[in-house]
Amino acid sequence: MATKIEELSEKIDKLSAAIDLAGKKAEILNLQKESENPAFWQDHETAAKKMSQLSELQETVDKIEQLKTSLSDESKTDEVERELKKLELITFLAGKYDKESAIISIHAGQGGTEAMDWAQMLQRMYMRYAEKRGWKVEIVEMASGEEAGIKSVTFLVNGQYAYGYLKNEAGAHRLVRQSPFNAQKLRQTSFALVEVLPQLPDTEAVELREEDIEWQFFHASGHGGQNVQKVATAVRLTHKPTGLVVSAQTERFQEQNRKIALSLLSAKLWARAQEERANEQRELRGEYRPASWGNQIRSYVLHPYKMVKDLRTVVETGNTEVVLDGGLDEFISEEVKL
Repeated sequence: MATKIEELSEKIDKLSAAIDLAGKKAEILNLQKESENPAFWQDHETAAKKMSQLSELQETVDKIEQLKTSLSDESKTDEVERELKKLELITFLAGKYDKESAIISIHAGQGGTEAMDWAQMLQRMYMRYAEKRGWKVEIVEMASGEEAGIKSVTFLVNGQYAYGYLKNEAGAHRLVRQSPFNAQKLRQTSFALVEVLPQLPDTEAVELREEDIEWQFFHASGHGGQNVQKVATAVRLTHKPTGLVVSAQTERFQEQNRKIALSLLSAKLWARAQEERANEQRELRGEYRPASWGNQIRSYVLHPYKMVKDLRTVVETGNTEVVLDGGLDEFISEEVKL
C-alpha cells in the first residue's frame, strides 16, 4: 500500500507541474485582487467572464489539493486514483484554444424526419454531457423540423476546457434503429453532422471589416414558437468574401445578438483558415482528400442489437441509453489522447 501511495503522490506532483499549479494559484490571487476594485464591476460582461475564470481556476486547484489530502487516508487510494485519471486528461489538452468554451452546431443529414429526430437526440446528448460537467449551455439558433426533431441547432457550451474535450466530437454520427415514424417499424439509418469550434478570446478574434459584412435583422420566434417578439432583435449576418452566414436569436436585445453573431463568424473563419492550411499540407505530402461528411466517426446501433462504437478509438459499449443521456466520458477520454 505504501508503494501505491508513493506512486500516486508522484503522479500528483507531475500533474501539478504539467498544469502549472503554482501559476494557477498566482492567477487566482491576481483575479481576486482585481475584483476588489470597484471599477472592475463597471463592465458587467467582462467582470462575469473573469469571475467565471476565477471559479474554474479555483475548482482545479481545489481538486488537486483535495487529492493530496485524501492520499493520507489509505482507504481512499482507489478513489484518488480514479479522480487523478480524470484530471490527467487535462495534460493532453495543450492546443492553443483547448481551454476555451465551445460552439457546437448539429445538422440533420438526408433522411427527412428520421435524420431531424436523430439531430435532436444528439443535441440532448451533448447538453446532458455539459450539464454533468457543470458547464452552462446557451442555444443560439435552432431550426425545428416540420414533424419532429430539428433541422439544425447551434449552442454555446461555456466552461473551462469545453473545446478541448469536445473538439474531437466533430464529424458525422450514424444511427441505426427501428423507425418510430412508420407503422412497419422498418430499420432505418440516419446521419447528422456535428461541428465544434472554440469561442475565441476577444483579443484573438479574427479581424472583421464592416464593409465585408451584410446585416439582416428579424423577429426572433423563441424556441418552441413561444413569445414571438415584436422587435427585430434576431440577427443574421453574411460575410461577403466567403459567403459564410451565421444567425443569433438567443438574447432579447439586438446588440447582444450582434456580439454573438460576430463571435460565431470569427470562429468559423478561424476554422476555415485551419482547414485550408491542413489541406495545403496534405497536398504537399500527396495525400489530399476532400473533406466528406459521409465518413462517420461513430455509430450508434439500437436495432437489431445495442452498441455504440467509435471508429477511431475503437471504444465501444452496449449501454446505449447511458451514452445518449450524456455518458460520453469513456469515449472522450480516449479521443483527447488521439
